[in-house]
Amino acid sequence: MYVKVRTIDGKQEAILTISKLTEVEDFKSEIEKELNVKADTQRLFFRGKQLENGYKLYDYNVNLNDVIQLMVRVNVDEAEVQPTSSNTNISTNSDSKEAVENSNEDEGLVEAESLYYKIGDAVDCLDQTYGAWFEAIILKIFQKGDKLFYNVQWEFDDKAPPFNVPETSIRPRARRLLGFETLKIGQKVMINYNVDDPKETGLWYDFLISKIEKKRRVQTLVGILHIGRDQLLENRKVNPKGEIFAIEEPKLLKERTPEEEQQMISNGKRRRVQANCNACSDNPRKKCRECGCRICAGKEDEHNLLLCDECNSAYHLGCLTPPLTSIPEEDYWYCPECKNDENEIVKAGDKLKQTKKKTNENANSKRDWGKGMACVGRTKECSIVPPNHRGPVPGVEVGMCWMYRVQVSEVGVHRPHIAGIHGRETDCAYSIVLSGGYEDDIDNGDEFMYTGSGGRDLSGNKRTAEQSCDQTLTRMNKALAINCNAKLNATVGATAEDWTGGIPVRVVRNFKLAKHSKYAPEEGNRYDGIYKVVKYYPDTGKSGFRVWRYLLRRDDPAPAPWTTEGKARITALGFKPMYPDGYLEAMAKNKTGKKRNELTEGIDNLIASQKQEPPKKKQKREVYEIEREVLKFVDEDQSNAKLWDECRRVLSDGKAAFLQQVSERFICSCCLELVFNPVTTSCAHNICLNCLKRSFSSGVRRCPSCRHLLDKNYKMEVNQSLSSALSLLYPGYEGGR
Repeated sequence: MYVKVRTIDGKQEAILTISKLTEVEDFKSEIEKELNVKADTQRLFFRGKQLENGYKLYDYNVNLNDVIQLMVRVNVDEAEVQPTSSNTNISTNSDSKEAVENSNEDEGLVEAESLYYKIGDAVDCLDQTYGAWFEAIILKIFQKGDKLFYNVQWEFDDKAPPFNVPETSIRPRARRLLGFETLKIGQKVMINYNVDDPKETGLWYDFLISKIEKKRRVQTLVGILHIGRDQLLENRKVNPKGEIFAIEEPKLLKERTPEEEQQMISNGKRRRVQANCNACSDNPRKKCRECGCRICAGKEDEHNLLLCDECNSAYHLGCLTPPLTSIPEEDYWYCPECKNDENEIVKAGDKLKQTKKKTNENANSKRDWGKGMACVGRTKECSIVPPNHRGPVPGVEVGMCWMYRVQVSEVGVHRPHIAGIHGRETDCAYSIVLSGGYEDDIDNGDEFMYTGSGGRDLSGNKRTAEQSCDQTLTRMNKALAINCNAKLNATVGATAEDWTGGIPVRVVRNFKLAKHSKYAPEEGNRYDGIYKVVKYYPDTGKSGFRVWRYLLRRDDPAPAPWTTEGKARITALGFKPMYPDGYLEAMAKNKTGKKRNELTEGIDNLIASQKQEPPKKKQKREVYEIEREVLKFVDEDQSNAKLWDECRRVLSDGKAAFLQQVSERFICSCCLELVFNPVTTSCAHNICLNCLKRSFSSGVRRCPSCRHLLDKNYKMEVNQSLSSALSLLYPGYEGGR
């Protein structure tokens, strides 16, 4: 398989073909050859863990096309710097002064005076993080070039250090309250507003009034909310709750009256703001487990409160069991509620715990699985239909071809990586793969004779072997027999009275079948449609052992891929063999040396053809027409008309492209799956009913897609038109939900 190694800054990247059982030391050696980075300076990270020597990539669950981050250690020269003639003549005072100036972040600032403000003035300062105005005090005034800067400190936050702001970020402290009857359209005022929950107390923002609504009990302002200097929220409705401040304009110092001079001195009162803790409203005398100790609810001894790096809850050192006497030296600390399996929490630089490794008698075995694709795991999971889905998979057309079996598993056509039959003994068989593994198989295209599984000794990790014992009608053999439209008979088999009434089986043909059949694809694995079991019976195979044989016959409306009509359809739909993500790029990297085989040349030709300009005359594609029954529900779904119009634009590219577009447009932002029992919100987003209920039960009453506030008593109604359309386009997808 192949993986990507990428530096932390993203400037270098390499694709390496390796085995899952590659040692980390050997992997570092390969990186050194490719990126010219010495192995002893490499730090490799994958999914939050550092890859340590003595382990294999398999221990870290590294899979196909995964990205491993590379950090390069910098070797610091510890040799002392010898003084030179250029620095020995400089005095100690000069050295210390220069060091202070260079270490000062305010380099270049010179103390100055302002025409409008002086040291000690109480002002409102714009916070760049929240975009709101808070009370502050001017400590110093500086000048840099032709601009003035003010060193200020938040008045009601003693722990916050002073900081510098430009003159545009401060203004005289708001002091005049305005009555609602005095407000005018076009007036700019300062109001309290909570962006997340308008009904709760929030922060202080500038507000430009565009409409004034006066009702008997409620007085509302409509206008533009200014968050910081750049962000504007238009058509925002605000209930000021009686507190509206006028914005004070700066006045020249020489024009200030004694009364105005007194007003620039802080009165020590703070405007009401949103509490950090909703449970106790920031009351320092009230015990609270949300902002205090999780165990005793106390807020005393803040220096002994230890914060959990997972849930951010606080714990007194003495309240823990067992109690701690000092702050832990580790970089990360987890509280008793958040600490899960210690084997899953591995600090950067630490090794994996021994229990995570698969320790067995063969732990030191030198056997390797090789660098091929046979043992790679799935990088995707089919969620359109459940694993026990019968019949075609929505979006998968007859004639589609994938290079590797793992891809066939990822799209849900045939789930097992190796087994030829996928099914359940208590249910039925869902799909089979023809790969020429059994000598008794006979393939005639629309009809083929299939040999059951079992009767072989596959010990020692062998993929295939000669028949060595009798087969029995159990497990997968029984599952495939159940598909036949006849009563199960484990002795002599059975023949279907009406074979078309049997349970459908998806059939995939592998290129290895070519040695026995002319209907096999030239490369990869091709989906050939739906077949039905006509009959099954026991027989003596060529090996002399008893085998179970199954006659399957094609029952699919789409033409077979080997027919003239089927080939024309494949061309019209533009089907080409599909490769795993990053495969072509990895193979192009590996074509080194003088030896070039047919596969490498074929990849070169494929890459070259993709880089060429497309022909001026496009090939005629098979246009997909939405079925009448589906179209009826699509037209009824007016709330999603825009999304359906976007999906209709790709109808000319065929059914597969249309279904792909639908699955992308109607995805739930909570579970990231195709919406099931969709609720179309007032903000025109579609969320699964169960996902929205879970969101409301956890106290989050907002649209998961755009954070639009939904009413506390919001009525969740399933969009039946959308639900019906999706059920017809993706039959059976609700089974996996």
